[in-house]
Order: sequence, then structure tokens, then C-alpha cells
Amino acid sequence: MARERMSILYDHSARCDGLVLGTSNKTELLLGYGTLHGDMASALNPLGDLYKTQVWTLAEAMDIPEVIVQKEPSADLWVGQTDEDELGFTYRAVDQLLYLMVDQRYSKPELVAPGFSQQFVDNIAQRIMFSQFKRRLPVIAKVSQRTIGSDFRYSRDWGR
Repeated sequence: MARERMSILYDHSARCDGLVLGTSNKTELLLGYGTLHGDMASALNPLGDLYKTQVWTLAEAMDIPEVIVQKEPSADLWVGQTDEDELGFTYRAVDQLLYLMVDQRYSKPELVAPGFSQQFVDNIAQRIMFSQFKRRLPVIAKVSQRTIGSDFRYSRDWGR
């Protein structure tokens, strides 16, 4: 479903010579809670470096209608589906942990000290590690002297 949605958005963007804006936030990207070539695909992602709770704060500051801000996060893949039920924790709890873990670079013992359970810390650390592939372009097998992303990394104006 997420890939179909993105396919349609890219078709529309091509028709109107526009860009597809992404809506994945830092929380979802770190947890790997998204679909490759689906909701994680975009030409530009203005929310990608904001945690979910920061997106809510921004939405409130921008006077986004309350009905949108207060809606339970969901990909709406089936009736009653919510992100937090599927993940098994709240965005508010995981954002606090992620901020300390990622932005502040706390060690695991430093994360447990303020009250996060060892199991929660380990679960989130594992999710981040196992979803790293979703945050990188595909690895290109090196079979020539100059491989894109390996030996050929610079941008260049090729005659425009």
C-alpha cells in the first residue's frame, strides 16, 4: 500500500514538474518504521531530522487543525491500526530515549540510569541497528575502476 501511494505521488509530481515531499520523521527513520520505496521515498524530506514529538509541537505552533494533530499516528493500512500499538510503545517514550541515545550519545548504562528499562534500551538499539539498510542507498558491487559511491563521489557539471 505504501509503495502504491508513493508511485501515485511520483506520477503526479512528474505531471506537474514537482518534487515529492517526504513525511517520515526522525523517530520513524531511526526505528526503520517505514517502507522502502514507499513512505520512506521522497525527493526532499523536511521532517526527517525532527522527532515525532517535535513534529507535533511544530504542527501546534503552525496552527494545524487540532483534529490532525490529535489523530493517533497510523499508516491506515487496516481499520483500527495504529503505529504505537504495532510498535509496542509510545512515541513520547521512545523519543525521549532516542534523543539521549542518538543526539546526546548516552551509553546503555547512562540510558538505564534515568529509568529506561534495559529491555527497552536494547530493543530500540537493535531496531536502529537492524534498520540501517533502510537509511542508505543500495550498495553497488564494485566491478570497475570507478564505481559510483565508492571511487566516484564528487558532483560535477557535465556540460549544462
